[in-house]
Amino acid sequence: MTAAVSGLAAPGITRLGRTLLDARALYFVSYDGLVNNNSFQKNGLFTHRGRQYAAWYSADRSATVARRTPDAGEWATVTLDHRLKSDDSHNVIAMGASRTDGRLHLVMDAHSDGFFYVKSVAGLLDGEPPWTPAAFGPVRTTLDGLALTPRFTYPQFVSTPEGRLQLGYRAGISGDGRNALAEYDGSAWTALGQWSSSTGTYSSAHGSSTARSMYLHGLDYDTHGRLHCFFTWRERNASVTCSGGGLSNHDTGYVVSADRGRTWRNDAGVLVGTTGGPDQVAVDGPGLVVDPLPPDHCLMNQESQAVDSAGRPHAVISHVPGRFGPCTTDYAADRKAHGRAFHLRKNASGTWQKTEIPVPLNSSQRTKLVLDRYDNAYVVLPFGRIAAASKASGYTDWTLLYDGGDLNAFGEVVIDETRIRSDGVLSFMYQEKSTGTTPSPLYVADFALPA
Repeated sequence: MTAAVSGLAAPGITRLGRTLLDARALYFVSYDGLVNNNSFQKNGLFTHRGRQYAAWYSADRSATVARRTPDAGEWATVTLDHRLKSDDSHNVIAMGASRTDGRLHLVMDAHSDGFFYVKSVAGLLDGEPPWTPAAFGPVRTTLDGLALTPRFTYPQFVSTPEGRLQLGYRAGISGDGRNALAEYDGSAWTALGQWSSSTGTYSSAHGSSTARSMYLHGLDYDTHGRLHCFFTWRERNASVTCSGGGLSNHDTGYVVSADRGRTWRNDAGVLVGTTGGPDQVAVDGPGLVVDPLPPDHCLMNQESQAVDSAGRPHAVISHVPGRFGPCTTDYAADRKAHGRAFHLRKNASGTWQKTEIPVPLNSSQRTKLVLDRYDNAYVVLPFGRIAAASKASGYTDWTLLYDGGDLNAFGEVVIDETRIRSDGVLSFMYQEKSTGTTPSPLYVADFALPA
């Protein structure tokens, strides 16, 4: 399904099949999503040194982790000593790999309260100890004694170029939250501190707000060691919207760090925040917004981002375009009826381009973005639909490659970002639709991308 375009391979997919993780995975709908498949779950599925790892909650609410050699197909499953405490889809499991000591780290089960943390013995990711429950230490409510914050949400693990493991998270609550970082050097965790601010005044055509949260699309290093981050703001005061049934999310912003998250700069290179310092990235900071949008169009928070081979940032965002009216009144219904995803990127000339992906969302849920080795762009839309655009076209030829109709997927998927880089396979974890709280099958679907 690939062809040559201007010397590059065109985007294409070849379906390799799917494997069953759990025939009866935990199922309940909360905040319109599932706890086993949420876009901010980095990483719920990842590949390291030729093995793929997945984490989820089983029907009895047990935290579960599994691994496989992708070519073998069979998953070896370990049940951890923790059960999900509440029916809240925010309480996802995120995994990280510390390359310096070969440990697997998991943070789970937190929404504006305490978190749970477990790590493996050293060398487990390098294949030394057996893959058994004995390979995992006790479940703790600190990072080996580092408490962080009593109001913890949205764990995201990312590895630095040197192999240190960083954990991004939100301290606080929706509408009054700050992003923060911690770092593991192979022996101990250190709190680097908060880097975004919840204060300052934002005014729309309808009202003003003095408190908010910055919601991240991700944390991703490029090959030059720069840490990229797209984000949206959510205001605490809903009076900034045209209707109480909408979303108070507004604007897409962007910051980048050249010193492993210690300081943050806008796209023009101006310092806009220092992690752990008095001056942090704030709503009134200069040059942060790369795609302005008022809080009347159901802009979704926490979608997806990627960085291409030249170190240029890409994001997928979604909202209700203005052609459907100036005011959304019910974010879930309006996004299902009129929501569209957009590809936002910085081009070679240094300007920002936004292209609508011509596939209606038909969902309130989020879309995931990845790039192949040729920098072609792929999005996995709700229900497992896959669309793609070529770098050669300037990302203008978006085409639906797979309609996902045979998956019976609920909505959002969790993508293995690392496997795309390691062996050119698009893997994503999805859960079948169910009703009420009836458990349903959880799968990983695999698609080969151009070699």
